[in-house]
Amino acid sequence: MIQLTQAHSAERQRSMSQSPKSKSPMPPSDQLKEQIIAQFDTLSAQLQQAARYLLEHPEEVALVSMREVARHAAVQPATMTRLAKVLGFQGYNDIRTHYAQTLRRRGDGFADKVRQQSPAATGATESDAAQQMLQGLSAQIVSLCAPETLARLSAMADRLAAAKKIYVLGLRSSHVVAWHFHYVMSLLGERTVHLDGPAGTGGDALMRAKPDEVMLIVSIKPYTVDSLAMAQLAKSKGLAVLSITDSEVSPLAGISEQAIYCPTESKSFFHTLTPALAISEVLCTLLAERNRPTALDALQNADDHHLQLKTYSNTLPRRE
Repeated sequence: MIQLTQAHSAERQRSMSQSPKSKSPMPPSDQLKEQIIAQFDTLSAQLQQAARYLLEHPEEVALVSMREVARHAAVQPATMTRLAKVLGFQGYNDIRTHYAQTLRRRGDGFADKVRQQSPAATGATESDAAQQMLQGLSAQIVSLCAPETLARLSAMADRLAAAKKIYVLGLRSSHVVAWHFHYVMSLLGERTVHLDGPAGTGGDALMRAKPDEVMLIVSIKPYTVDSLAMAQLAKSKGLAVLSITDSEVSPLAGISEQAIYCPTESKSFFHTLTPALAISEVLCTLLAERNRPTALDALQNADDHHLQLKTYSNTLPRRE
């Protein structure tokens, strides 16, 4: 794990621009985010926890007090002040001002319009947990329509389309996203290998991996050790690592040739995989559209196969 962390840190430092040395009170719009990502691996565990919260909750940072942000981040208020000084600010209020200004500049975006639809505005009550969850998921899906994410989706589809083989990995909760991608792609051909073998043999397929192939890995916090280890192994074999993950400071971000970031927060007790699954579905569609006639032929062949096996019911039983 020490070697893994060191390798991750080195990769991130190579992939990010150097953080500014200046003590100016207000970095430009995106510079603060880039600075946090670039310095993330040099921070203590507590400062990392605070920094990640800033990255993942910019609206909250802009609108609530430092003590409230610290409480939600599960750190001491003094930690937020130390983080501000490490980032070159005079104090935490400078960070809050930065996020407030950024929020005002983007306040008319698609995601904000969905977020602003409060339960009261739609005729629901505050206690309607189902509606609150669905509204939150709607906002997260809409946030994926940001131009940067759309560009990342297109670029990743290009990279996947160019690969001779795609090794797909997702462990524990991320398994469902990886499996769905592999299943849909298996209907289109034989280019994917799902790294999910019995008795711990899932990674054995990488023994035959070649540099003209890629690994698509899905992993969100808490990141599984085996996922990170197999991603490092794939990279050491010359494969491009492509990831669907939850943050620019995810351990996968520094070792991935390309990454798409998805929100995971939910109004429930558990994180959500809905945005990650949506990303998987979009990638499958983009790949199919790149060679539509071939995709249609493959899907017709799959339909004929399932028809012969009588996989699906063609007649519904009469309802009583």
